[in-house]
Amino acid sequence: MKTVLEVCAAAKRAAPVLARTPTSRKNAALEQMALALDAGHDRVLEANAQDLDNARAQAVAGALLDRLTVTPERLEGISAALRELIALTDPVGQVVRGFTLPNGLQIRQVRVPLGVIAMVYEGRPNVTVDAAGLALKSGNACVLRGSSTAIASNTALAALLREALTTQDLPPDLVSLVPDTSRQSVKELGRARGLVDLLIPRGGAGLIQAVVGDSQVPVVETGVGNCHVYVDDAADLDKAHAIVRNAKVHRPSVCNAAETLLVHAGVADTFLPAIAETLRADGVALVGDAEAQRLAGADPATEEDWDTEYLDLRLAVRVVDSLEQALAHIAEHGTLHTEAIVTEDRAVARRFVSEVDAAAVMVNASTRFTDGGEFGFGAEIGISTQKLHARGPMGLAELTTTKYVVEGDGQVRG
Repeated sequence: MKTVLEVCAAAKRAAPVLARTPTSRKNAALEQMALALDAGHDRVLEANAQDLDNARAQAVAGALLDRLTVTPERLEGISAALRELIALTDPVGQVVRGFTLPNGLQIRQVRVPLGVIAMVYEGRPNVTVDAAGLALKSGNACVLRGSSTAIASNTALAALLREALTTQDLPPDLVSLVPDTSRQSVKELGRARGLVDLLIPRGGAGLIQAVVGDSQVPVVETGVGNCHVYVDDAADLDKAHAIVRNAKVHRPSVCNAAETLLVHAGVADTFLPAIAETLRADGVALVGDAEAQRLAGADPATEEDWDTEYLDLRLAVRVVDSLEQALAHIAEHGTLHTEAIVTEDRAVARRFVSEVDAAAVMVNASTRFTDGGEFGFGAEIGISTQKLHARGPMGLAELTTTKYVVEGDGQVRG
């Protein structure tokens, strides 16, 4: 079994080949990767069934089991996401800005690949393919370290992608899977300075903080989503009903699902009993403050509930007296991911957008739209909740850096 550093070194050697590969050839490789997944359909499903059996034996929770599951329909979606990348503009070589100095020097700031991108992620076999496709199109090699729960699925997927690369005379080490799923392998990735150019953890708060705390490699923080929906007293309650239900129920195991509902006291008497009935019919357990207990029949919420990313059919509910109180709650408990307001008052909406600190702010729309595919970026490599380099869904452009190209005609500095 290759060590982590051996995997990273092989990716580092392969990366320059892709940096000089034209868009047409990268697109051909993406099509071959999609075809390989289609042809290897049974291999992937068989491997995933093995992972699911192991997960059930370890009593893995329902929401986490959903993240791990690969169905024929989901596998078709994974292949389709690769093909969607083909139609997207290649960011490599794009001129961010260009100008000519008085001395005649022509300066251009040009997008270039980062080099080697490492991903550490939990469950979600689709991330193996999404990350590989995005890295390839943006000119980067990728090193993938998935979780033990998905090791069979990830191994099957990575093998198919590597086989596809060889058909295009590209190094298979452009897509590499770390076979070691121990905590030590994560630490070693974080210390692979000089071999890994960017490390992206995608998973729960514990994983992300462990990577950030130990890493000597630049890290982009992604994923933790304690997302709120605030229903203002000027809300259209029919819209609010649909938005809250979608934000919580559509796919509760993902980071852009709502975890807390804030309702203005002016509409709480009408709105909360109705939405509570709907959510309970969907299997959602409610916890809340005294007013939410009275109006929605919620169980009492603890202080920990306001800070919890449930990733499950559970929702914390609080009644607030004002927009200011809603903003204060979000500032104290939010994770800078996605926050939503439902209101017909444009002034209130503008203030919410201005004051909420988050990667994405939704006005009269579900939090579930914070997604690279929904934004038109193709598959995303993660949702950045930090403030440097990239924020929000990370698509192709966010996986590049820039270099300055300066062209002259014999100029020297005096």
